[in-house]
Amino acid sequence: MNLKPDILSKINLDISDLKKENLFRQLHETSRTGGIHIIRDGRKLLSFSCNDYLGLSQNPKVKTAAIVAIEKYGTGSGASRFVTGNCPLYKELEQKLAQIKKTEAATVFGSGYLVNLGAIPAFMGVGDLIIADKLVHACLLDGAKLSGAKLMRFSHNSVEKCEELLQKYRDIYKNCIILTDHVFSMDGDVAPVNELYDLAEKYNAWLMTDDAHGFGILPNAKAHIQMGTLSKSAGCYGGYICASAEIVEYLQNKSRSLIYSTALPPSVLASAIEALGIIEQQKDKACKARTNARYFTELLGLPVAQSAIVPMIFGDEQKTITASKILEDEGYLVSAIRPPTVPKNTARLRFTFSSLHTKQNIDDIVSVIKQKLF
Repeated sequence: MNLKPDILSKINLDISDLKKENLFRQLHETSRTGGIHIIRDGRKLLSFSCNDYLGLSQNPKVKTAAIVAIEKYGTGSGASRFVTGNCPLYKELEQKLAQIKKTEAATVFGSGYLVNLGAIPAFMGVGDLIIADKLVHACLLDGAKLSGAKLMRFSHNSVEKCEELLQKYRDIYKNCIILTDHVFSMDGDVAPVNELYDLAEKYNAWLMTDDAHGFGILPNAKAHIQMGTLSKSAGCYGGYICASAEIVEYLQNKSRSLIYSTALPPSVLASAIEALGIIEQQKDKACKARTNARYFTELLGLPVAQSAIVPMIFGDEQKTITASKILEDEGYLVSAIRPPTVPKNTARLRFTFSSLHTKQNIDDIVSVIKQKLF
């Protein structure tokens, strides 16, 4: 008797279930043409679905920096940072990040996901306690689960519920870390970071923030460990930790996702350095992205935008897909976000705003929304 599981049957059954539940995902070939337009299925669309909040991936100076680095260093790093991949540009980039985030030091990883998969298990283990906001990003959760520490969740953005868990359980465990996004990627709301930091101090814990969608858009907030990405506002690629020199040195010795990953290409490092310089010098870009989001919510009577992200919640998956298709037919790309990315019954359109969007762009899409969706 063959008792081995039929993996292919499981795969086919799972795919069938996803399709029935309107949760099946497909890749769509997409070419970006300029900061806010894309080409999909031969059509040019105005995008409200990109995390390139400041349009820096298309900035001529950022592109030129990458080209110059390729000519000087080649296209790839060739090894991990601990072998021969630690290009001199890493030092400049990490110093720039620490300067912007006002920390002693920084270290750069291959991606934001790799940061959380490597850093959290390096800090935490069996006998430790992780307390996380209910809506933290998947990579924070995956890092927490991988660590082996006890994971507890508190109601979204509730300082009170977080403190209840600390009061009840903190003394039972050796070490404790609180995890939260700074800006929540699917809701666009902002965590009470300063209050959570005060709680961490009160209960002898650390606060670690995921600043992927806040960096370059919002001012810095207090945290013992700030992680983030170079793939959103910076328009490049990679992830980082900004913290004390002691923490950074520890991660460079203990974080498996840093130690055992090939280093980023020099072109990515060079473009990120250039992008960070622009973020420092042109703070009006961040204001424009936030202003655009607030203008959109004002026109539609939605809760005032706190960041560059605005959700429009439909609840039903099929209704959300239909709404996205209607907007695409009208020349706009707005992605339908469904479970498991968001909780059940909260399927939504997720609008992201760039500093490159104009007032007319927003007036036009709002007019379509009012005519076709409401």
